[in-house]
Amino acid sequence: MTSRSRTIAQPDGGKVLRPVLPNAGIKAAYRKRLMALIDDMQASVVYWLRAKYKQNTPLIAQDSIPANELQYEMDRLGTQWLNKFDDGAQKLAEWFAQKTKSYTDGSLKAILQEAGIGVQWKMTDTMRDAYQAVIHEQVGLIRSIPRDYLMEVQGLVMRSVQVGRDASYLTDELTKRYGITQRRAELISRDQNNKATSVMNRARQLEIGITEAKWRHSHAGQHPRISHLEADGKIYNIAEGCKIDGEYIWPGEKINCRCTAKPILPGWPQ
Repeated sequence: MTSRSRTIAQPDGGKVLRPVLPNAGIKAAYRKRLMALIDDMQASVVYWLRAKYKQNTPLIAQDSIPANELQYEMDRLGTQWLNKFDDGAQKLAEWFAQKTKSYTDGSLKAILQEAGIGVQWKMTDTMRDAYQAVIHEQVGLIRSIPRDYLMEVQGLVMRSVQVGRDASYLTDELTKRYGITQRRAELISRDQNNKATSVMNRARQLEIGITEAKWRHSHAGQHPRISHLEADGKIYNIAEGCKIDGEYIWPGEKINCRCTAKPILPGWPQ
């Protein structure tokens, strides 16, 4: 593939527009809805496992392992919460995709209007593909949360039984595991908000003939990717992506990437 990326201060014969930034409100709302599912699962798992664990405390203390009963409870809880997340994932993903689409369409429209260009968006095949891709990715990520969580919890329960730990110890360990899941939800909501905004915005730009953009580093975060920082101001082909670290990527594509892009309106003087 031949790169069209070039590092210059200004494009030739093009107006650099301001970027469409990820919407903090959508990210916060997405995280809140995701955490509501997680909180309900955590409360249910802690309640039922504590109850079952306390019933078997004398046996645990005597090194008679009631593993079968606890495994049955884990299987029941697992089925219940995997089903709830399967249903909730689709609804949350569709909500997120719709909110992001409405926001990116409105933002880009306003940016173009500032340049004197009016547009009327339609649900084209290109945008539909981008929209569905966002939904599919969210569904997969959301459904992975209870699977990872429940697998870890099952290990915690069995290890606690094997060494004769009491219910308080198990509760403490479940709380720690909840913290890991909580941080993952934060990462998903932030990272996917950045990525989905970039994906949908890119689809719209290509539809109206904007083919180049200028990479914009966010200058946020304590440990920025040096290569992304060095790419600040680099002009690249939108359909192709910007070549960074030997591969073609787009702003927001990599995990924790908060970079954005300034679209370049062709044929306009600076």
